[in-house]
Amino acid sequence: MAPSLPSQHRALVLESIEAGFQLKSVPMPRISGGSAIVRIEVCGTLSYFRDIYNGTLGYSFPTPIVGGISAIGRIAALGADATLLQAGQLVFVDCVIRARDDPSALFMTAIHDGESDSSRKLMREVWRDGTLAEFAKVPLENCIPLDETRLCHGLGYTVQDLMYISYLLVPYGGLRDIKLEPGETLAVSPATGGYGSAAVMVAIAMGARVIACGRNEAKLAKLKAHVMRGTPGANIETVKMTGDEDTDTVAVGAFGKIDAGLELSPHAAANSTLFRSVVKAMRKNGRCSLMGVATDVMPAWKVVSHNISLRGKLMYERDDMLQFVKMLERGMFPKGKDFVTTKAFSLENWKEGFDTAAEYIGVGQTVVFTP
Repeated sequence: MAPSLPSQHRALVLESIEAGFQLKSVPMPRISGGSAIVRIEVCGTLSYFRDIYNGTLGYSFPTPIVGGISAIGRIAALGADATLLQAGQLVFVDCVIRARDDPSALFMTAIHDGESDSSRKLMREVWRDGTLAEFAKVPLENCIPLDETRLCHGLGYTVQDLMYISYLLVPYGGLRDIKLEPGETLAVSPATGGYGSAAVMVAIAMGARVIACGRNEAKLAKLKAHVMRGTPGANIETVKMTGDEDTDTVAVGAFGKIDAGLELSPHAAANSTLFRSVVKAMRKNGRCSLMGVATDVMPAWKVVSHNISLRGKLMYERDDMLQFVKMLERGMFPKGKDFVTTKAFSLENWKEGFDTAAEYIGVGQTVVFTP
């Protein structure tokens, strides 16, 4: 253990689903090869944190566990095999952990133990705890360097606001997976939630024309206004979806043939059929990225007759993170409140933070914890 680190630190520990979280003093993790200990400055949230940790969603993870998701912090200690990272360096800590000898075995830190015995073993025995803590031990490869001088001093982002990266990265992974090109027309459905609105911002930064689809006209108007303030030259249209498949197909198709589609339905909209209308409005050889949980997205004959490809995508790859950070550092995203407005909570106020995260959803909105 590095001599400069304390022997104990504070963490939000879930002893069991029934017991709920408790803020405790826990032993400092010990550094080892292939790892880093990060002093957490800000931890991100999910809008459904509350439903994960109270058992409503039935996510599988071991207990006791320190909660959390992706975070931003400073390197406090490094394994002997680190060659690039430096003590004190600002890094984005990614929540997706992969087995080094089997990248298909992956899980999300302190959220879900994955789909295989290998991923469950890796979470249970090696990388169990999350980032709702003062310090966290993480794999070296999950630490993505951030140019603090450029991002914070040059472009004016705060460390708290940079935590919005965790939302923006998810749709970026899907859009990069289907090779979205500048000038193409992308339909996002639904577009007004946390990830959907983030997808619109990312696609605009990538140079695409965006058709934002959703049921709530007021939220669509808010989304478009936010995008236009931050990127006045943005090419964005909105479509209020009715739920009638034929009507919605005509409405989406009114803006011309769609090159690509991104589906991001949350758990609450698993039975939505809105994306079927997006697919039916696509051009021949169109591409779709399926990142949500909608169960009925494919009008079969349209897909077959128009050679439309549908690709499932979970999260993103490490190379996607590196490329995204380059985009951010080059100033391709809005600044200040045109980027995000952040609400921050201490670990002591975790209940209020979870409740706020469940409601504070939409374009340019995020909730964080500051240990």
